[in-house]
Amino acid sequence: MENQQIKQVILRELPGILQRDPEVREFILRLAREHFADKVETESRFDRLLEELRRDREEQARRWDEQARQWAENEQRWRETQADLRARWEDQARRWEEQERKWEENQKIIRQMLADVQALSRKHDSTIGALGARWGLFAEQSFRSALQGILHDTFGVHVTHVTEYDDEGFVFGHPDQVELDLIIRDGVLILCEIKSSMSKGDMYLFERKVRFYEKKHHCQVSRMVVISPMVEKAARQVAERLGIQVYSYAEEVDPAIFGG
Repeated sequence: MENQQIKQVILRELPGILQRDPEVREFILRLAREHFADKVETESRFDRLLEELRRDREEQARRWDEQARQWAENEQRWRETQADLRARWEDQARRWEEQERKWEENQKIIRQMLADVQALSRKHDSTIGALGARWGLFAEQSFRSALQGILHDTFGVHVTHVTEYDDEGFVFGHPDQVELDLIIRDGVLILCEIKSSMSKGDMYLFERKVRFYEKKHHCQVSRMVVISPMVEKAARQVAERLGIQVYSYAEEVDPAIFGG
């Protein structure tokens, strides 16, 4: 009998034999146990597998709960940090606004103080200027009078202060009075400028006064002399170029210029 035929006979007869013959049934089960787990063992393995799955699920759930708790704590800390930063920023902004307000107030006060100081300075400048102008006129007149006395007593010359009218505007560019100090001795005509101070412009103006006097009186001035305690360096250079003799003190005046 061939194997295929034997297999068909076994498949056909085996169920009945297993029901009728316990010995054969036990033999078949013993053979099956060697290759396959029985029901009890299979159920035990399945239970263990379910238990492992349950423990894994619980561990995973615990881990997820822990992670969620950490996320919640981190989110709470983040919110607290954000709230703290926002509070600090708002406080700093408030301080900046307060500082800016104080700065503006201080600037306003400073501007007002500067305006008051400038107004006071202008007032003082105006007052001092007016006093200075008056003092300058008085001082210059006193200086001229003193020098006239010194020149008269020392050199025996008489200084005459004259006022001429320049109707053509030769000296100042427009008609005006021209003041000069004249010294005349033995036919020698000397024109003097006796002032408390001399600038570069004053030196040019004095030279024009001399030319005006010569033109008006048809005469020749022998010497041009400036007597002043304060003569600018630039004014001395102009005087040297124009042929004007400069003396800072009456004692420095050479008697020869008066023919003495």
